[in-house]
Amino acid sequence: MSSPAEPNDNPKDSDPWDQETKRKFQNKSMSEYFDPCQEAATRSIRCLNRNGGDRAMCTDYFEAYRACKKEWINKRKEDKKKAGGFFS
Repeated sequence: MSSPAEPNDNPKDSDPWDQETKRKFQNKSMSEYFDPCQEAATRSIRCLNRNGGDRAMCTDYFEAYRACKKEWINKRKEDKKKAGGFFS
């Protein structure tokens, strides 16, 4: 069985767009992929492997990843608006 406490046990997951993440994202090359929610994605994959691919056993992990991604995208949008981005 999966451990339900794992999806939210890392304080870094609570803010995927902190200053360190923002700096890394802005300094990466244009062709480089960067995902601040990679840790949550890795946990969900590990859960699937541990449970023989049973997605129902890993819904907490999937939800944690979706929440992280949604928060990251919303914060990026806010930052673009504040900076006076092209389409803001």
